[in-house]
Amino acid sequence: MIYFYISVGVLLFLAAAALLTSYICFRMVFLENRKAEEAKRKNKKDDIPTPDGDEYEPYRDKIREKIREARALPYEEMEITSFDGLKLRGRYYESIPGAPIELMMHGYRGSSERDLSAGIFRAFKVGRNALLVDHRASGRSEGRVITFGALEKRDCMLWIDHMIARFGDDVRIVLTGISMGAATVMMCSAEKLPKNVVGVLADCGYTSAEAIIKKVIRDMKLPADILYPFVRLGARIFGKFNVDEADALSAVAKSRLPIIFIHGEDDGFVPCDMSRENYEACTSEKALVTIPKADHGLCYMIDPEGYISALNDFFKFQ
Repeated sequence: MIYFYISVGVLLFLAAAALLTSYICFRMVFLENRKAEEAKRKNKKDDIPTPDGDEYEPYRDKIREKIREARALPYEEMEITSFDGLKLRGRYYESIPGAPIELMMHGYRGSSERDLSAGIFRAFKVGRNALLVDHRASGRSEGRVITFGALEKRDCMLWIDHMIARFGDDVRIVLTGISMGAATVMMCSAEKLPKNVVGVLADCGYTSAEAIIKKVIRDMKLPADILYPFVRLGARIFGKFNVDEADALSAVAKSRLPIIFIHGEDDGFVPCDMSRENYEACTSEKALVTIPKADHGLCYMIDPEGYISALNDFFKFQ
């Protein structure tokens, strides 16, 4: 009988250890600590957000400049409610009334202002208007859980509906994203979308949540194949979502929309090969543009003329 109780005790200990490990993984990967982020912002010299990392140092002043310029532009506040009751917020910037609109989605633990302010002016240069949205758990939107596109793609579809209701049945929409935002719009492109959505711009997007999370775990010199099941379990139990649904690679294989993939060849966070994989899997009209010497999210900063030229060559509907 004693062996039975020992066995039960061991199983309970292992179950508790697995649960604790899953919770720690959940907090590290998916949970956004809004209070800590707010405190971090207050401790900075100014209120202009820029990405962390030495690779951004040469471009930090330029990023700040674009954010200041964006803040000076007129805009329209927009808000929707997600399927699970979160208030999601965005800002619409107009250059040409009636022009196509880029629905822009930002990166992991970023914000629309930090990641996409320069994108407003880039959109204007190709004759489009821009709607910058803050993902759930980011910027001015509500929520605490980041889902790598699994739920954000559903939010993207709601933003599309909102744009059609606001701008009319003839509005043309380009889904645009950077990093996690790029993966999100790729995932969204496989859904049944209205004819108003005419194309996708995916800048430095990953293939799947699993692939990028495992890559980061390996970068930390930890065993990715052992830890990832705990990450998945943490998402299920504590985040109430299935991280396996965040799969851009499978989505682009089903998409019927034209997709242009752009990626920096020196990307140290999301490898450029991930965009190459997405491009190869894509069965719709497509183009792949890689920018030499560009790190993560810096393609437009490194080569603005080449970026604009690639977009004008690919999108012919204007």
